[in-house]
Amino acid sequence: MKNVEKYERGYYMPPVKCMKWAEKEYVDHAPAWCSVDLRDGNQALIIPMSLEEKLEFFTKLVEIGFKEIEIGFPAASETEYEFCRTLIEKNMIPDDVTIQVLTQSREHIIKKTFEAIDGAKNAVVHLYNSTSVAQREQVFRKSKEEIIKIATDGAKLCNEYKKHAKGNIVFEYSPESFTGTEPEFARDICNAVIDIWQPTPDNKVIINLPVTVEMSMPHVYAQQVEYMCDTLHNRENVIVSLHPHNDRGCAVADCEMGLLAGADRIEGTCFGNGERTGNADIVTIALNMYTHGVDPKLDFSDMPALVELYERVTRMKVYDRSPYSGALVFAAFSGSHQDAIAKGMNWRKEKSCDKWTVPYLPIDPHDVGREYDGDVIRINSQSGKGGIGFILQNQFGYDLPKKMREDFGYKVKAVSDHKHKELMPDEVYKIFKDEYLNKCAPVDIPEAHYVQKQNGTICAAITASVNGVTDDHTAEGNGRLDAVANAIKQALNFDFTVETYTEHALERKSTSEAVSYVGISCGDKMYWGVGRHSDIIVSSIKGLVSAINNAFADKK
Repeated sequence: MKNVEKYERGYYMPPVKCMKWAEKEYVDHAPAWCSVDLRDGNQALIIPMSLEEKLEFFTKLVEIGFKEIEIGFPAASETEYEFCRTLIEKNMIPDDVTIQVLTQSREHIIKKTFEAIDGAKNAVVHLYNSTSVAQREQVFRKSKEEIIKIATDGAKLCNEYKKHAKGNIVFEYSPESFTGTEPEFARDICNAVIDIWQPTPDNKVIINLPVTVEMSMPHVYAQQVEYMCDTLHNRENVIVSLHPHNDRGCAVADCEMGLLAGADRIEGTCFGNGERTGNADIVTIALNMYTHGVDPKLDFSDMPALVELYERVTRMKVYDRSPYSGALVFAAFSGSHQDAIAKGMNWRKEKSCDKWTVPYLPIDPHDVGREYDGDVIRINSQSGKGGIGFILQNQFGYDLPKKMREDFGYKVKAVSDHKHKELMPDEVYKIFKDEYLNKCAPVDIPEAHYVQKQNGTICAAITASVNGVTDDHTAEGNGRLDAVANAIKQALNFDFTVETYTEHALERKSTSEAVSYVGISCGDKMYWGVGRHSDIIVSSIKGLVSAINNAFADKK
């Protein structure tokens, strides 16, 4: 690409090596979560949410388990102010949930913010001002000392307004554009604010380190976070929070590495909605922890319901391949993937596994409200016999012999290829029925009777119908199916060999039917048929006749 020379790294490394985070393997406990869907997320929408939509979304966030929810910038507009007042006046905020409101470090905005939260039992007042080199030089044209004064003046005003406020008020400070700020200056301005707020064990403050714009790889951010954690005043009474945006596509990694580096809290949105390329996706971060056996303290067990609400009130779309939440994230179309998943699921049943180790599925779809049938194994022209057999067995109860699965797989893929579309389970079952099940034309055996001979053989007397013309035939064999097969050979003057026969019960609520699978060879080709009946003997004959009819159809 041209003009690459005009770009340079706009971030700053800490003055000392900060690599303790790299010695940790995984995030071993849930952070404090703060949803910013209703503020940061809402500001990123083409059409902001209405009051009713915000109230519905707030209720869902509470239901999921968020204990801190940033609801807006109440001094920015009457809509934001009205939303805050509605939540408080209609008593919609549970006692264990804290609302968070954003304010710039300007007196009239701070005053309006405290008016908005009047009567709230628990609230976080989130104060911020820009600190990066670019903001200081280009936007505000102020010195470091002047930027610090903006922050400390705001911190002092917050103290004054808190004296007259009702409820439990917690302060939060963000050096906006932290990632473009020299770590030493970020440390100094945050410590100046901490010294004014004087946090205690019973009255902690939040220092938020926002990735307002992603400028570095995640390991750099981790070092910046670790440096701040090591140098903040009164650290034991400070909650270090992270708020990454996703400009480089690394917001989730920023959060995970930042937590390893000592952070205590995450601000993000469901599905990563936010300005520009979005915010950190809390759904992904939380469920990443879940797959490591760590309880995220958030409940995403009904993901389809959350996706439906989100898409409706935001007019945004959850991408089909979004981790854990997308419509296709569990879908396997590839034959080899389907086969591995099907074998993994069977392994779980066979071994009564209590740990989840299914190939290609890092999380059990059931844990997020998804189904195996229709969500996991999806059928198109790329699918294999394992996946197609899995659908037939798990959704309809038919456990095809291994060789028959291959034959059926080719038939299904041919239909999908011809129609150039995915096949739904019911369509797969229809192909199965049409191709194999209880086929009675042109050949049918409407009646058969059996006699046990003294030599141990079975004599079968059958009525054979061929193209509507019936005739009676008798033959002996080693068993009922063999005897009927020999009688059919006489009736049709048609030679074949029964190569495969299997059967199983087909459970359907209070009734049970028998299913028989019969494979016959004629010359160098194999033909399959399936019989289904309440009587196992009738079922086996129907399977044999179905296979013969398929052979006849192929000979035409």
